[in-house]
Amino acid sequence: MHRQDQSLSLLADKLGLWLPLDGDHRAAIVSLPHVVRTLRAGEFIVREEDRPRHSCLLLSGFAARHKLAGNGARQILALHIASDLIDMHQAMPTRADHNIQALSTVTLAYVPLDAIRDLGARQPAVGEAMWFETLVEAATLREWMLNIGRRDARTRTAHLLCEMGVRLHAAGLGERDQFTLPFTQEQMADALALTNVHVSRMLALLAAEGLIERHNRHLTILDFARLATVGDFDPRYLHLERYGEVAG
Repeated sequence: MHRQDQSLSLLADKLGLWLPLDGDHRAAIVSLPHVVRTLRAGEFIVREEDRPRHSCLLLSGFAARHKLAGNGARQILALHIASDLIDMHQAMPTRADHNIQALSTVTLAYVPLDAIRDLGARQPAVGEAMWFETLVEAATLREWMLNIGRRDARTRTAHLLCEMGVRLHAAGLGERDQFTLPFTQEQMADALALTNVHVSRMLALLAAEGLIERHNRHLTILDFARLATVGDFDPRYLHLERYGEVAG
């Protein structure tokens, strides 16, 4: 296992968003034992019914958390981007009740759960920051539930585009108003609980309204404030105030 490389500096930076961490805290995070692996698009990071022994830091690429209905239909529950510590709640010894699958080629740092629990006990500030990470993940899931449960197709599509712009910009993976979509249209449909055809229509409608331009998976938001209004989007649930992220 790696102990001296800087793969986990991304994790130290991410946890430092939630609470101030000093040099000793960062050194303890970066020195966590881990193994770096690369998976291809479509490969599973976690399968339902697994008993994970590691939590994974996503170093590059994109992944999705999802569940399958009895009829085989997939509901995407979360999108993971670089710097996300996937499945912190698996620090408790339980079976996975969902899948996490690579949407693109991904590079991951696998950190043993025992090491994470030990670090949280030895460094309470780090443990609190990791706990905050799970709270942000839960807040985002609640917003996604509201999106697919109580917003119409146009609104939920606009909301997801706004979230992607803000999150990718905060992670240094694109501009808030111009970025490459991290999922296919079919995967986007699974995240929005819509059909592929319906998503295509909503994207075309937002383009006709002068809110977005799209060339394949490259998206330009022409008026973020208007799109945020259409999407009922308020970024506070992402807790990125330190980036100065606002809807306007």
